[in-house]
Amino acid sequence: MSEDASPPPPPESAPVAPLAEIADLLPPRGAILGLDLGTKTIGVASCDPDRRLATIVETIQRSKFTPDAARLIALADERKAVAFVLGLPLNMDGSEGPRVQASRAFARNFARLSGRPIAFWDERLSTVAVERALISADMSRAKRATVIDQHAAAFILQGAIDFLNRRRA
Repeated sequence: MSEDASPPPPPESAPVAPLAEIADLLPPRGAILGLDLGTKTIGVASCDPDRRLATIVETIQRSKFTPDAARLIALADERKAVAFVLGLPLNMDGSEGPRVQASRAFARNFARLSGRPIAFWDERLSTVAVERALISADMSRAKRATVIDQHAAAFILQGAIDFLNRRRA
């Protein structure tokens, strides 16, 4: 690089917004990864390219942002994902607390790295619904603890892809 050349511009950040606001920006087909962002783990789910069914993928034990983001990007690349849906942990009255702010900050930073749109989806009661389903399936408390985040991610993603399918109909 010559001395008078300027460094390349930083990569443009992908859109980050509620799903209803960016749904039209998404391609009509392609897998989407659902994320349930916790303080200690990230539950990950994926859907088929036709966006019919969300399935569990894995639970990432959180460490630092960069390795966590790298693992999410690797999972998205493996599945040829076109976007992410991130659960937004709103309070029951719809207000935003510290966890929502942390989720928004994660999404803003992650969008710069992933290059894929990140859509927010209301995750209120997702963990409660999943916990009840796992209990009714007679899953032990220890086993539930290892899989609840990825099941919550699948619950979040299924709600989002159902929304997208209703819009298309």
